[in-house]
Amino acid sequence: MGTQNEDDVARRRFDVADAAPLLLDGRGVVTSWTRDAERLLGYPAAEAVGKDLGGLVTHADAGRVPDVLERCRREGGWAGLLSARRRDGEPVPVMARITSADEPGGPARWLVLLNEMGDAPGWSMSRSMLEQMVSGSPIGIAIVDADLRFVWSNAALSRFGGGPPERRLGLRLADVQPGLDAEAVEAQMRHVLESGEPVNGYEHVGRVRAAPHRETAHMLSFTRLDDDHGNPMGVYYTVVDITDLHRARQRLALLDQAGRRIGRSLDIVRTAQELADVAVPGFADAVAVDLLEAVLRGAEPVVGQAGDGSVAGQAGDGSVAEQAGGGAVALWRAGQRSPSGSASGPGFRFGSSAGSGSGSGSEASGHSDPVVAYPADSPPVHCLVGGRAWLSERLGPEAESWRPVLPAVGGEHAGPPSVLVVPVRARGTTLGVTTFLRRPTQEPFGQDDVVLAEDLVSRAAVCVDNARRYTRERDAALVLQRSLLPHSLPEQDAVEVAACYRPADELTGLGGDWYDLIPLSGARVALVVGEVPGHGIDAAAAMGRLRTAVRTLAALDLPPHEVLAHLDDLVARTAHEEGGPEAGTESVGSGCLYVVYDPVDGRCAMAAAGHPAPAVVLPDGTVTFVDLPQGPPLGVGGPPFESAELQLAPDSTLALHTDGLLAHGEEWALDADRDRLRRALERPAPSIDLRCRTVIDVLVPERPHDDVALLMARTRRLPPDRVADWELPVDPAAVAEARKAASRRLADWDLTELSFTTELVVSELVTNAIRYASSPIRLRLICGRTLICEVHDGGATAPHLRHPRTTDEGGRGLLLVSQVTRRWGTRFVPDGKIIWAEQPLTGPGV
Repeated sequence: MGTQNEDDVARRRFDVADAAPLLLDGRGVVTSWTRDAERLLGYPAAEAVGKDLGGLVTHADAGRVPDVLERCRREGGWAGLLSARRRDGEPVPVMARITSADEPGGPARWLVLLNEMGDAPGWSMSRSMLEQMVSGSPIGIAIVDADLRFVWSNAALSRFGGGPPERRLGLRLADVQPGLDAEAVEAQMRHVLESGEPVNGYEHVGRVRAAPHRETAHMLSFTRLDDDHGNPMGVYYTVVDITDLHRARQRLALLDQAGRRIGRSLDIVRTAQELADVAVPGFADAVAVDLLEAVLRGAEPVVGQAGDGSVAGQAGDGSVAEQAGGGAVALWRAGQRSPSGSASGPGFRFGSSAGSGSGSGSEASGHSDPVVAYPADSPPVHCLVGGRAWLSERLGPEAESWRPVLPAVGGEHAGPPSVLVVPVRARGTTLGVTTFLRRPTQEPFGQDDVVLAEDLVSRAAVCVDNARRYTRERDAALVLQRSLLPHSLPEQDAVEVAACYRPADELTGLGGDWYDLIPLSGARVALVVGEVPGHGIDAAAAMGRLRTAVRTLAALDLPPHEVLAHLDDLVARTAHEEGGPEAGTESVGSGCLYVVYDPVDGRCAMAAAGHPAPAVVLPDGTVTFVDLPQGPPLGVGGPPFESAELQLAPDSTLALHTDGLLAHGEEWALDADRDRLRRALERPAPSIDLRCRTVIDVLVPERPHDDVALLMARTRRLPPDRVADWELPVDPAAVAEARKAASRRLADWDLTELSFTTELVVSELVTNAIRYASSPIRLRLICGRTLICEVHDGGATAPHLRHPRTTDEGGRGLLLVSQVTRRWGTRFVPDGKIIWAEQPLTGPGV
């Protein structure tokens, strides 16, 4: 049974020994019949002899017989497929080979060999025919044995390097292609040998001997070769060069990557660096993106040329005409990448700075000069003026004057690099130049690369120009906003404070977040954080108006909810007068949190208008959130604002922030946002400044989608011995006792130099309270950074400063107080009012 199966397997392969022979005479009539022919077609010899060949085939092929015999006479033989007809009428597909069987001097005879097609793979071919086919094939073909050593290869394989077929015999792939990743290819061969599964379409990218400076791609297919008993003998494989297809795919992938990675922001320098990052290493080994200084400023670049051929223009206009000295043109290195690093890493090298006269670059550091100087007659400057690309397959000695400003590519010892300079042009305006470099060991740039580079740079140029146009508006808004934010927070005794502000990214645009600290009377402070909706210059201007209004209202010493109520009325009235938000009023819908802290007793009062409640870090590090009633945003109307009061221990920290600090800022994500903020606030820090920066860095990316303002205040308490108060009877004689008590306390504080002024202030304020107000009357002195004198009474009317005539007998009390103190005022409390006066400390004890 086993022998029969092996015979069947062998019979499927066309072999002369398996063919059924018969003889024909010159006219195509059967003259000799064999048992194999009888077994194949079923005719006995008696019936077959005498039939012509046309009678042994189907009707469809009978008409071909005369043509076949004619070709035999003309060409000496024929081979092909026929549909024979068995004795029972069934068609039998056969492979037929007809060759001459003439004897010298005898009649013409033809030997016919018939092989049943059945399960056979196809038409039989002689060895010479097979050799012609594989030797003349344009596809590289090779056979290796079980040890992966070459036993045969065709001439086409020699095109890939490694020598002619006879030189490969007995060698392995690593021997004939030492620069190739032979291990990967041989791994595929071993897999085929072990599993018997063919591998088709395996792509390999590398460098072959035939093109050592060029990366090539090949598609290989592997098939195991078995002997007649099914034992593996070796591997037959084919090689097709698909370098052009591989490069086309690389170009498409590069352009796709450029579309996804370039222009993700409206930052000019970042966009230029993105262009450099995309091009290395897929297209070039090093890239430098140099832009006109006017582009970085957001100004309109102007490129021109003087009649004498030199670069011309007016200095200071941002054009390429600005000279760097010695006929050099100064450009700004906005982006760069090289094999050893990028603009932010080691290996980045700026060129000679403008006017420095130095021809060598320096390694990058945080203080490297980003200005590069190109000679006026150099190709980059000609590209800048002419707007056309420049290509040098190998940079020659003529470029020595400007080559030092290019980034290093490595491998310079092997020869000069290949350089391609492409102008950065968008909307008909040249913004700068991009220089691509390849190592001497790489294939130099060609015309196809020029087209690709121009496409790549043009995509980036549009993004750079968009960023340039946006930069001007953003810079103006940022300057305006920063000028409206506090340059420094005032010194005071109530809190130790730190603030951080981070603007939104370029795509979102600058917002209107702000913060403030306002000293109030009685050593108190107001802490304010607010947010104006919208972005850009309008939002920044609206923020400035709102902050000014808050400071004005704070001077009235009103409770937090009343400050917000007045602010709400102001925003609503302004919106009504200007026709609503669509007419340009950005303040409607603004949020504001107003907090007042008193360092004397640690009380804290606050109110919010559409703004997140503050967090409180207790002295033990525990973080809580104030249960603050939320009022409506400013200007939209709604229920009245409410204040909340709490007592804060010394060294507690208030964290006031805008909603940009939180990931979502929405009510549905409030718990998750607060958990993130809690974890950030719980991190220890040696100072409040570091804690403030740490919270921002932990919670906010470098370029947030919304503005972020964070104001952190660590509470202080005034020592009890720096506060003195007295209850006074409603009796004019109490004025003298009040003066004496105040003078004694000043002596305790070593402030006797202030006794005369203080006695005068106490005398006038207490006298007014006794004369015009009602009980209770209290006198309080607070010694902090200033000396504060307060007189509390039960009256509900505020005194007014008068300017009496020389003949008037009274009305000079408050006028005297205003003249001898730094400032004075009135604030109302639930049980009356407080008139206060503040004077600087000049005593030796301070």
